[in-house]
Amino acid sequence: MAKQNKAYKFRLYPTDEQALIIRKTFGCVRFVYNKMLAERKGTYENLKNDKEALKKVKHPTPAKYKKEFAWLKEVDSLALANAQLNLDKAYKTFFKGNTKFPKFKSKRHKQSYTTNVVNGNIQLLDGHIKLPKLKMVKIKQHRQIPSEYKIKSCTLSMTSSGKYYISILVEYEKKIESKEIEKVVGLDFAMDGLFVDSETGKKANYPRFYRQMLEKLAKEQRKLSRKKKGSSNWNKQRIRVAKIQEKVANQRKNFLHHKSKELVSTFDAVVVEDLDMKGMSRALKFGISVADNGWGMFTTFLQYKLEEQGKQLVKIDKWFPSTKTCSNCGSVKEVNLSERTYQCTCGLNLDRDYNSALNIRREGIRLLAIA
Repeated sequence: MAKQNKAYKFRLYPTDEQALIIRKTFGCVRFVYNKMLAERKGTYENLKNDKEALKKVKHPTPAKYKKEFAWLKEVDSLALANAQLNLDKAYKTFFKGNTKFPKFKSKRHKQSYTTNVVNGNIQLLDGHIKLPKLKMVKIKQHRQIPSEYKIKSCTLSMTSSGKYYISILVEYEKKIESKEIEKVVGLDFAMDGLFVDSETGKKANYPRFYRQMLEKLAKEQRKLSRKKKGSSNWNKQRIRVAKIQEKVANQRKNFLHHKSKELVSTFDAVVVEDLDMKGMSRALKFGISVADNGWGMFTTFLQYKLEEQGKQLVKIDKWFPSTKTCSNCGSVKEVNLSERTYQCTCGLNLDRDYNSALNIRREGIRLLAIA
């Protein structure tokens, strides 16, 4: 039996007093993170040429600041400890050469904090959840967490429109047996429809929620720009804009969850191209289209849903010539972006994206065979 982790996200309905404590905790976590980062940055600037000395430096902990800033004692100490762990992780990633030096957190960053289970301090009880410093908070639990699942930690967050959510991370034991791969589907990324599949040659018909709401969003954003920043009316209008953006994000996420679930329940392996979406949006000037369909989020959903069932997500090289290759005879030729039909000397006359999906599927099967 292998230990697995899974997160459940629910809406929280704190009282005004509880909401104030939550917001205070957001601020304290951000404050401690920035304080620790400032000290580390200073140490790094002084010792960056002496790596051995840098390794021996003892970094500050949240406890150090509680003496100077007594108000830090008012919030959950585990949330502050997690801020340190997050900084440690970012710092180590930087030294591995994978990212830039950690940045300071501003109020515009995602408002959230994480707390851990210690001696039964977190419990789900009759439409409420018991949390450190907050006691019993009302929760809209739209699905049950199995009783054998063990709660590990909780992350509380607040959206731009002022809604509160909690993500409950649980640990459970499950034996995942690898499924025999019989049914394989290839997906070709489509800018205007999410993907075209190799099974039917049809698009996923993604509704393009952002573009649908673009006119309304632009109207509300114009109203916001005409109001005095920081005023009561400005804040009310800011929340209206945030609610539209959140609605689009929720619609997108809901569609991607359903579409990925549909694929996972039908196929044993899903093959996609390992695309650089940021690069595509910059190079081809398709920023809105790329951001709207959420391909990266979609592949993430596919990955974990397939793994839960012992199935596989296969990613083929982004340079694989899926568009240029004939799915019938295998010959390769240049294809202009404006050409929507793939025509080959062998007689093949097929929709360009369907042809690509067939090639992606074939390459995925080849990779599975040599794995």
